[in-house]
Amino acid sequence: PSTKIYYSIKEEGLVTLKVYDVLGKVVTTLVNENKAEGNYEVDFNASELPSGMYIYSLQAGDFLESRKMLLMK
Repeated sequence: PSTKIYYSIKEEGLVTLKVYDVLGKVVTTLVNENKAEGNYEVDFNASELPSGMYIYSLQAGDFLESRKMLLMK
């Protein structure tokens, strides 16, 4: 149970990519560093997590977006 999350950054700055459970608890932080403008991918290995709904949130500067993902084992 792993996947790749792809994202693009329009300008250099601090980027954070976190995964939350449905109760809002941070499960893991995949990215928390300064990134240059460009396209990126990050591996998310969920082998230690139970099946269920998770939310990942990307923040880069003023931009913030969250999406749902379903983990099925």
